[in-house]
Amino acid sequence: MSQTLIRPGSLSVLDRSQKINGTYYIQTWGCQMNEEDSEQIALCLADLGLTQAATPKQAQVVVLNTCSVRKKPEDKAFSFLGELRELKRARPDMVIGVAGCMAQIRADEIRRRNPFVDFVVGTAQVAQIQGLVEDAIQTRKFQKRLELPERKGTVVTDVPQRLLERPGKLKAFVPIQYGCDKFCSFCIVPSTRGRERSRPTAHIIEEVTKLAALGTKEVTLLGQTVNSYGKNLAEGRVPFAQLLRAVAEVPGLERIRYTSPYPRDFKRDLIDTIRDVPEVMEHCHMPLQAGDDGLLARMKRLYTLESYAEIVGHLRDAVPDIGLTTDIIVGFPGETDSEFQGTLAAMERFQFDGAYMFKYSPRPNTPAAELPQVDQKVAENRLAELIKVQTEITLQRNEAQIGKSFEVLVEGPSPKDRGSLQGYSRCFRMLHFCGDEKLQGEKVTVEAVSSHLWGLRAKIV
Repeated sequence: MSQTLIRPGSLSVLDRSQKINGTYYIQTWGCQMNEEDSEQIALCLADLGLTQAATPKQAQVVVLNTCSVRKKPEDKAFSFLGELRELKRARPDMVIGVAGCMAQIRADEIRRRNPFVDFVVGTAQVAQIQGLVEDAIQTRKFQKRLELPERKGTVVTDVPQRLLERPGKLKAFVPIQYGCDKFCSFCIVPSTRGRERSRPTAHIIEEVTKLAALGTKEVTLLGQTVNSYGKNLAEGRVPFAQLLRAVAEVPGLERIRYTSPYPRDFKRDLIDTIRDVPEVMEHCHMPLQAGDDGLLARMKRLYTLESYAEIVGHLRDAVPDIGLTTDIIVGFPGETDSEFQGTLAAMERFQFDGAYMFKYSPRPNTPAAELPQVDQKVAENRLAELIKVQTEITLQRNEAQIGKSFEVLVEGPSPKDRGSLQGYSRCFRMLHFCGDEKLQGEKVTVEAVSSHLWGLRAKIV
């Protein structure tokens, strides 16, 4: 059978068993889980025969991998679709798909506002993208795949299919868990990613082993509440600390990170593992969200300020040099001046090395969206004040590192300072230093010589 060319420079297909000629482009917004999903999407498209394009203008297939945690990334996605509209008019055979969290909950609106979109695919259906692209080329009929797996009973077997034959790279994300069971009042994740489902331990070890064999030296284990991993598995309960120790035994793997743990599920065995297992990095990103028990209760966060403080105390007692970072929301519905002052006081108390700080963004169909909202100008002012406080803390903590030595995994030249190499310390501080590019992928010891908001400048010891 000969190829059916649509026109020069456009997509062409033979049949479902043969490769597609063309290029793809993926635009990603959101968290590390979205970044990893985009890598899976890229593997799916490459498996079809497509090659990566540098820009959407050069691509025959464009996929938007979207985020719904806040309104801003949704606005960016709709704006990007507006730009693609003109490309689609010029090249009607172009295929445009929307994936990710926004796709999961706003599929009908995406289609209504952008009728040129060929398919919408939800967070649990990434493996369907190959078929959706082929169908879009052959039939030009709009399709959507939004099914979220149900968790029936106490054993979970329905976890997303994954392509494991990916190119080797120095650092990689590895999901260990999908969905969330916490149902915080501000959060849309249970709606976009479904109920909590852990991957079987053997699947995780197999993936990490393949990555390590290809040269990956650091993996970051991903989950919405990563330290609640291990429930509802057919193999029986596997505590997160036990999984970390199993991953640490993979030959060739040198570093393990994870994000993000949930405070209520932070157990002593995890603290002991951070202290005792060299492959587990001395860094913990543990979202606090607010520094007032009333706010935490309205957020439906299942811990108090003092229980959070107890975990921080145990961590710093066991691992004195541990890096601690967090997430904070300001302007949550009903937040009073007193409650906000409690958050500022908590930042001073815990002395985080860094923080992701956000103004509350109402999410549809979440309990918090129905509560009386804080004036936007008030919320913006509070965010600016919070950022100012944390900036000073970060600067002070970075300055206190001058003269100290750090083990760094060299990632390569700094994109912002081509005369320097860069890499992260075990406690997740970014370091820039002079050195031969041949050191890329190696671990080196450096000494901090100056501090900045972004991290440390150092010299190789």
